[in-house]
Amino acid sequence: MLIDSHCHLDRVDLSPYEGDFSRFMDETRAAGVDHMLCVSIDLESYPDMRSLVDPYPDVSVSVGVHPNDQNRHEPGVEELVQLAADPKVVAIGETGLDFFRSEGDLEWQRTRFRTHIRASRETGKPLIIHTREAREETLRIMEEENAQAAGGVLHCFTENWAMAEAALEMGFYISFSGIVTFRNARELRDVAARVPLERMLIETDSPYLAPVPHRGKSNQPKWVRAVAGQIAELRGLDVEELSSITANNFQQLFKTALVQAG
Repeated sequence: MLIDSHCHLDRVDLSPYEGDFSRFMDETRAAGVDHMLCVSIDLESYPDMRSLVDPYPDVSVSVGVHPNDQNRHEPGVEELVQLAADPKVVAIGETGLDFFRSEGDLEWQRTRFRTHIRASRETGKPLIIHTREAREETLRIMEEENAQAAGGVLHCFTENWAMAEAALEMGFYISFSGIVTFRNARELRDVAARVPLERMLIETDSPYLAPVPHRGKSNQPKWVRAVAGQIAELRGLDVEELSSITANNFQQLFKTALVQAG
């Protein structure tokens, strides 16, 4: 079973499919992808995203606001909890800190992150954390807000082993994207070789960060197999074994049966 644990299906390029989302889904399934988690970026586009994937039992969703999304509706804990009552919602986020793309006084990012962690604890649904150039503060807020009580994943991981180890100690999973296939990602591959297999996920972050040999193109969930292949090679496994392990991890983390297309 092959799972894309983080993608944005409402943002994928449908031009190869003549704008037909159902055709895109059919071809994604035909390529061997059994389940996808479609991740929320902002609440303005969330209703349309949720409607888009509603007919597909092999797609789960999250609800939340990305740390770089400014000047939009800012949810409180209660609103996130209410939205997360939807059975199709399996996670809160993506949330976190990003000091690379945002500048100035970023206290609003810290406040938003804390709000999402509190909603995650209240709902019992895990966090999807985005972190970039904010290692110490991400970990500090996770500790202060008792994020380990809810658990979750550091998605599209690009940090060092020290951060991975700290997150693992708090019970979090580490997810690798197509970046792990990039030529200059040697340090990241070293981390991927060390993360315990039972705490690892794989993703595409589609439509971003297409893996080698598709780098530079608009990413698609079916290319999660390239991520699986790279990590399987690092760990001395075959692709199917690595895919099965990460699919089981997905099910354990998100507390959901992996419903496939009928």
